[in-house]
Amino acid sequence: MKSSHRPFGLPVAAASLLVLLTAAGCSSTDAGASVPVPSPPAAEAALCQALAKELPDTVAGLDRKDPEPDSDLTAGWGDGAIVLRCGVPRPEKMSDPQSQGLSVGGVRWMLEPREGDGPRFTSVYRETYVEVSLAERYAHDAGPLADFAAPVKKAVPCALDPECD
Repeated sequence: MKSSHRPFGLPVAAASLLVLLTAAGCSSTDAGASVPVPSPPAAEAALCQALAKELPDTVAGLDRKDPEPDSDLTAGWGDGAIVLRCGVPRPEKMSDPQSQGLSVGGVRWMLEPREGDGPRFTSVYRETYVEVSLAERYAHDAGPLADFAAPVKKAVPCALDPECD
């Protein structure tokens, strides 16, 4: 894909520990009612529209409640506790050789701990970037990413990764 850095592929158990160590002490994003909508190129927007049709009604036991403005490029669960944005630009952090990543359900994610908030994960080696932001209460649990594995794998093809499925 567009990524020049290959994050480490960690098992989910190690990912939970990684998130615990790197994102502890962040505050919640539950109150966010508005989310910036990405503006990807048309081909990537089409992939995001396909992903939107595959997204689950619940993630980590939370019901879907999409943020404003309404868009096929954004989705949310639990009043902003979990927010997905599709077609985001390549994160600058992907150029950092020290960036950390994990693999959950066959989808590789780069971790970005955020000061004053929960962790953000961005898919790598896919034809468009999918970003998932978690509230602080998920700082110790990468489990919500498992709910996105099948939809991402189905709707967003692999790019530049021979091990990607």
